[in-house]
Amino acid sequence: MAFNFSALSYIIALIVDAFLIFFSLFHVIAFDELKTDYKNPIDQCNSLNPLVLPEYILHLFFNLLFAAAGEWFALFINIPLIAYHINRYRTRPVMSGPGLYDPTSIMNADVLTRCQREGWIKLAFYLLSFFYYLYGYVIALERAHEHVT
Repeated sequence: MAFNFSALSYIIALIVDAFLIFFSLFHVIAFDELKTDYKNPIDQCNSLNPLVLPEYILHLFFNLLFAAAGEWFALFINIPLIAYHINRYRTRPVMSGPGLYDPTSIMNADVLTRCQREGWIKLAFYLLSFFYYLYGYVIALERAHEHVT
């Protein structure tokens, strides 16, 4: 069985995407806990903010692998989310540390609804991407096998 860089980039994307699905699910649960007043906003933001930069870096990492492997369609479907992440971090509230969520404004109904919607949309995107990366991995292995035989 032949293995190429394209297949490697897809298998790394699959593994990383599983972590991103977990991050998105954690965000959705955390915002639901805030909405139902189960947790206080300071504790919740302290648990959410450390996950923001790792999520963005992981997403950017495997997309750089896609660019290096020449997987342009996989990169193309991820560019809007990368641009959104950059814009979202660039326009974040003024805070002392890294992160996006400010405890003083997170309980605002509009902000909470937007963050919750963002979490659901990212979860759906990462889930759909997971299955596309699985498909891309199989196709990349098939292409590599054709070159060997």
